[in-house]
Amino acid sequence: MENGTPGPFDGPQWPHLAPRSVFISIAALMGAVVVSASFVNGLVIVVSIRYKKLRSPLNYILVNLAVANLLVTFFGSSVSFSNNIQGFFVLGKSVCEFEGFMVSLTGIVGLWSLAILAFERYIVICKPMGDFRFQQKHAVIGCAFTWVWSLLWTAPPLFGWSSYVPEGLRTSCGPNWYTGGSNNNSYIMALFITCFTLPLSMIIFSYTSLLMTLRAVAAQQKESETTQRAEREVTRMVVAMVMAFLICWLPYATFAMVVATNKDIVIQPALASMPSYFSKTATVYNPVIYVFMNKQFRNCLLALVCCSRSLRGEEEDGIATVSSARTDVTSVSEGGGNKVTPA
Repeated sequence: MENGTPGPFDGPQWPHLAPRSVFISIAALMGAVVVSASFVNGLVIVVSIRYKKLRSPLNYILVNLAVANLLVTFFGSSVSFSNNIQGFFVLGKSVCEFEGFMVSLTGIVGLWSLAILAFERYIVICKPMGDFRFQQKHAVIGCAFTWVWSLLWTAPPLFGWSSYVPEGLRTSCGPNWYTGGSNNNSYIMALFITCFTLPLSMIIFSYTSLLMTLRAVAAQQKESETTQRAEREVTRMVVAMVMAFLICWLPYATFAMVVATNKDIVIQPALASMPSYFSKTATVYNPVIYVFMNKQFRNCLLALVCCSRSLRGEEEDGIATVSSARTDVTSVSEGGGNKVTPA
């Protein structure tokens, strides 16, 4: 017992930390996330396996993102669902540490996948390296980087640099940004820089450069409605991507930094849990934004689910061959003026 409250592995935390209704509400949210994320990310993988044309190097990172999302769902959302129904971490301390590690690892893989995706588009569209051809080996290197880099920064708590502990309502586990001290605070600072600031900077730089390139082409083709429409559509898509990243990760990163550096602040356990649980919902809307807005994936998915026509028939109908952003940029390049290589 801690101040009359059972330990995080000993029994229900209600009504000590929050009413039981709060735990049940979070369990309902996590249950919805488990079902939705498993379905949409599973579809991405199945469609990618089914249709060969989706297995292009530029789509590897999308499959990598889907795999990371499924792992977050399995190791994080499903465990949180079970724990919130019970009101405490029912699987014990060892599983808590493993869950904290796996959710951090796969969550950061997904986060860096978004950054690598943006950087790949920047390289192919803006051509900073001249006549560079993006090939399979480059895609594999990009995917491998997300896992190696994530492992590099999520393994230290298992060996003494900080730790993985129950957080918020004590029904999920994550890096220890609660107890303070130089050991914990230095790790949180390093994690904030390497796994939030760096990928966010890469995303903003890459998409800003992409938009500037597209806008330069559109400026030379003011009379072309196709060009202007392409610019507007790509701009909306880029804004959606950046906003989704911020909505998912900014609350969690900010909350962890504030609590880690200001031990005098008092925050209710239910509120402390929200950023962590909310970040897990990214496994649902990231595939929608990054994959199902991709015309190539979307039409192959329709062919698979509806069985209305064959993939060959779709290709003959002139379906776009890359993402919606790539399709739009292709339309711009085909309209004349400066040529922009599709990404």
